[in-house]
Amino acid sequence: MKLLIVDDEKQQRDSIASIVQAWGHEIAVAANGVEALEVMGAFAPAVIITDLKMPVMDGFELLNKLRESGNFPPTIVLTAFGSLDKALSAVHDLGGFWFLEKPISISALELLLERAGAQSRLLEENLILRRELIRRGVLCELVGVSKPMQEVFDTIRQVAPTDAPVLLTGESGTGKELAARAIHSLSARKHGPFIAVNCAALPDALIESEMFGHEKGAFTGAVDRRIGCIEMAEKGTLFLDELSEMPVQMQAKLLRVLQDFRYRRVGGKQEIQADVRVIAATNRPPREAIELGTLREDLFYRLTVFHIVLPPLRDRTDDIDSLVEFMIQGFNAKYGTRVTALSGPTRDLLKSLRWEGNVRELRNVMERAVIVAGSGEITNEHLPSSYRTPGASASNGNAPAAGVGVDIGMTLDEAEQLLIEATLKHTGNNKTRAAAILGISAKTLHIKLRQYRVSVGDESE
Repeated sequence: MKLLIVDDEKQQRDSIASIVQAWGHEIAVAANGVEALEVMGAFAPAVIITDLKMPVMDGFELLNKLRESGNFPPTIVLTAFGSLDKALSAVHDLGGFWFLEKPISISALELLLERAGAQSRLLEENLILRRELIRRGVLCELVGVSKPMQEVFDTIRQVAPTDAPVLLTGESGTGKELAARAIHSLSARKHGPFIAVNCAALPDALIESEMFGHEKGAFTGAVDRRIGCIEMAEKGTLFLDELSEMPVQMQAKLLRVLQDFRYRRVGGKQEIQADVRVIAATNRPPREAIELGTLREDLFYRLTVFHIVLPPLRDRTDDIDSLVEFMIQGFNAKYGTRVTALSGPTRDLLKSLRWEGNVRELRNVMERAVIVAGSGEITNEHLPSSYRTPGASASNGNAPAAGVGVDIGMTLDEAEQLLIEATLKHTGNNKTRAAAILGISAKTLHIKLRQYRVSVGDESE
C-alpha cells in the first residue's frame, strides 16, 4: 500500500517511515502541506499520515485542500498531547479518517493503517464500479441504467441497422433528439448527414420549400434554386421534431415520400429519388394528436414501424446518479472545473425533485452547479434557491448562490459593475466561469471589464 507521511520534524517523519516500510508499505515523505500536494501529483497515496502543526501549510489547510480537490484518501492525523479537540475537529469537520496522539502507539498505528487501507480499497472499488456503471449505462449520448432506459437502448440497437421509420415520443426534455442521433450513429448511414428539423419553428408558408427545396422563379423571392432538408439528408437521416406541429397538408406530402421515396422541388417538374431515413418525434401523445386533427392517422401508422417511448425522469430516478456523473465529467472538461461528485444530501435532494423539464432541466441545473462550485463536492448551496426544497421543481430557476448589496440611487451601470466584481471574486477571477454564471459570453465580459475598468488581478481564464 502507498503511504504519504507529512511531518516537519525529520526525526519523527523518518521514524514512522522506517516502521511502516518494514510492514511492506511503499513510502513517500513531505515536510509540510505544500510538499505533500506536490508529491501527490505523482505518487497517489492510498493513505496519508500527517501532523497538524507544521510551517508553510499545516495539517488543517492540507485537509481543506484535499477536500476541495476531491482527491482525499483516508488521512490519519497526528496530534500532540493536550490537542485532542483540534484532532477531533480535523476528523469530524474536515473529514480526516482518525487521529493518533503523540507519542505514537505502534500497535494503534498498525491497526489504523489496516482500517484506513480497507477504506481506501473500498473507495477505489466504488469509483471503479461507478465508472463501470456509467460505461454500461451509456449509449452514444443517452445515459440510463434503469429498466425503462435499458429497454429503450435494446430497441435502439435493434432498429438502428435497418432503414425502418421510427417514431419517438415522450415529454419535452426526455432526450428524443439524442435517441434519434443514437439510431443514426449505430446505423449504416452514420457517415452520412444527420439533418434535424423543428417542424414547430417553420412558418406554414415556407415549410414545403424548406422540406423539398425549390426551383429558381418558383415564387416571389426564389432567385436561385435551393435544396431542401430531404435532399440535404441524402444517404443520411432526416429527423423531424415536433411532427404534430407540421401542417396536415404537408403531412400528406411527407407520407408520399415515406411510401415512394420520391418528391419534387417546389416549382419543379422532375421527380427526385430520395435515399433517406426518416425519424420523427413528438412530445404530444400520438392518439391525442390524431383526435385533435394535428397528426394524420395514416402517417402515424407509417412511422410506427418502431415506436420508442422516452420515459420521463420522474419514472427513472435510479438514473440520476449516472446522469449526474456523466454531466459532471462533461462540464469539467468544458469549463476546466474540478468538481468530483454530489454530496450525499444533495444527491438525495435531486432524487426528490419533480423535474418537470426532465433531463434537460437536470442538465441546466448541473451545468450551473458545476460552474458555481468550481471544485470538490456540489452541495445544496450550489443549486438555484428554487431547487433546495424536496419535491420542488423550477425549470427556469436561476437564483444566484450569493447576493450583492444594491442601494436605491445606484445606476444600472454601477449595479452591473458590482455584480461583475462579486462574481469574479467568487470564481477566483476565472473569467470563463464568471461569464457562464452571468449568462454572457467571455467576449462580452471582457468588453464590460474594460468599460468599467474593473481590476481582476490574476488574468485567470
